[in-house]
Amino acid sequence: MIHSSAVVSDRAEVGRDVEIGPCCIVDEHVKIGDGCKLISHVVISGHTTIGSDNRIFPFASIGHEPQDLKYHGEPSEVIIGSGNTIRENVTINPGTEGGGMLTRIGENNLLMAYSHVAHDCILGSGIIMANAVTLAGHVEIDDGAIIGGMSAIHQFIRIGRYSMIGGMSGVVKDVPPYCLTAGGYRPGLAGLNLIGLRRRGFSNERIKMLKEIYRILLQGSGKIDERMSEAESIAGDDADALHLLEFVRSAERGMTTHRRDSSQ
Repeated sequence: MIHSSAVVSDRAEVGRDVEIGPCCIVDEHVKIGDGCKLISHVVISGHTTIGSDNRIFPFASIGHEPQDLKYHGEPSEVIIGSGNTIRENVTINPGTEGGGMLTRIGENNLLMAYSHVAHDCILGSGIIMANAVTLAGHVEIDDGAIIGGMSAIHQFIRIGRYSMIGGMSGVVKDVPPYCLTAGGYRPGLAGLNLIGLRRRGFSNERIKMLKEIYRILLQGSGKIDERMSEAESIAGDDADALHLLEFVRSAERGMTTHRRDSSQ
C-alpha cells in the first residue's frame, strides 16, 4: 500500500506487502524487501537496498550522500538486512571510495531516535543503539552490542560482540567483546557484561574463562606481549577466549582497558 502523498520512483523496486506512508520519498535506485513499513515522512535515496520486514519511523533519512568532503558522487551503497527497527530522525549514509563503497547493517537491530550511522560503517545483528548515538565513519560494531544514549564513537573504532557501552560515552579506542564500558568522557572498562552474557546463555564456565582472560589482558599491568602469552597459555581451544585474544591482538587504534577506580 502506497499513500497518495508518497513519491515513489517508477524505477524503485518495492516488494510485496510493503506499506509506504504519507509524504515518504523513495528514489530510483532503491530496493525495498517484502513486508517493510515506512510509517511517514521517510526519505530513502541513493543506491540503497533494504531487506524484508523492516519498520522505519518518521523523518528517517537513508542513503543520502555521506558527510565526507572526499565524496564526489561515486555510486556507493547502503545495504540493510531484515527485521530492523529504525526510529525517528535516524540518518544512515552510504560508503565512500576510500572505505569500501559500502555501509552495511545486519538484521534485527534497533536504532533509536536521532542515532546516526556514518559512511563505511559495518554493523552486525542484534545491536541496540540508544537515542542520539553517533557513529563516525568506518566504525565496526559486532553482533549483540548495546550502546548507551548520546554516546559518540570515533572513526575506525571497533565495538566487540556482546559488549555494552554506558550512556554519554566518548569512545576513542576499540571496545573488546563481552565487556562493560562505564559511561563518560574517555570511558574505561568496568568488567565483563555479565548480565548480557547470561541473558545470551553463557554458562558459568564460559564466563569464568572470560574473566580470567580479562584479568590478564585488560586489567593487568606489564608488557602486552607477556600478558598475551600468559593469556594464550590458559585459553587453550576455548572459542570465546580465542575470539577475545584475536580482537585485542588485531587492535590498531589502541584498546579500552580497565578503569582503576572500577571493580566487578
